[in-house]
Amino acid sequence: MRLGAHIGISEGLPEAVRQGRSIGCDAIQIFSKSPQMWEGPPLAPEAAAAFRGAVREQGLLGTAVHHGYLINLGSPKAFMLRKSRKAFLDEIQRAELLGVDGLIFHPGAHLGSGPELGLRTIGESVRKSLEAVPDGTVRLLLENAAGQGTALCSTLDELKTVLAAVDAPDRVGVTLDTCHLFAAGNDFRTEEGYGQLVDRIESTIGVDAVRAFHLNDAKAPLGSHLDRHENIGKGEIGTPGFAHLVSDPRWENVPGYLETPLDDRGYDRYAEDLALLRTLVASVPVAKTSVRRPRAPKKGDEA
Repeated sequence: MRLGAHIGISEGLPEAVRQGRSIGCDAIQIFSKSPQMWEGPPLAPEAAAAFRGAVREQGLLGTAVHHGYLINLGSPKAFMLRKSRKAFLDEIQRAELLGVDGLIFHPGAHLGSGPELGLRTIGESVRKSLEAVPDGTVRLLLENAAGQGTALCSTLDELKTVLAAVDAPDRVGVTLDTCHLFAAGNDFRTEEGYGQLVDRIESTIGVDAVRAFHLNDAKAPLGSHLDRHENIGKGEIGTPGFAHLVSDPRWENVPGYLETPLDDRGYDRYAEDLALLRTLVASVPVAKTSVRRPRAPKKGDEA
């Protein structure tokens, strides 16, 4: 896995790249504006070019923008949906200007209208956005939710529903957040549990749809539906839960971004988590993770 972290841009876009590299990131995730704003100041072409140049110069292997928190692409309220779609399109255009690999976004919440309508609305929102940027190169990545409130896409089946509705596998994909997976009831702390999770991924969204991870331990118990991040190895998932994930050859070229808590030591806390994850990569024999779990034969399979 290409290990990295979410880095702030307060000191400038190119500096975010350099800061990430200085603590051992192979990949970085950023906001392109304040996540608490509907609209941000336009990105200066010179600043975007400097960011792209820094990515090349520093040799980063993965880049992503995370969208703002106000957007709800599944809203049943017409005014809010229009505003969300406009803001999402702006996020896409900013990500395109920055030349990042992916735009990671929370699919949305149905706010009482029900999962079926909410998922359909999200699918339509993403389709319209893709149509508005027909020549786009940034992949739109739905992030799985923890399942709190009416938030959608806390299950792999719901993610599959949206991907199928969009029907653009070359332009969309999924970011799996480990804390959210755990909070939604997926226990991958053992080798068997991890294998079962991979089986579910394969049978729903497909391994190829997973284009990024958020690597976060969980403060709350399994199945709590609470989105509470903790530093790696300090929470309910623990280091065994991450060992097979970060060592799995399926994800060798997939970026994994830390969103773990920081303290007065700043990014040194990230550096510690990155170092720990790298020791976990070395701790799991490749043979244990490189073999796919066999599936039961299906009717119609050739002998």
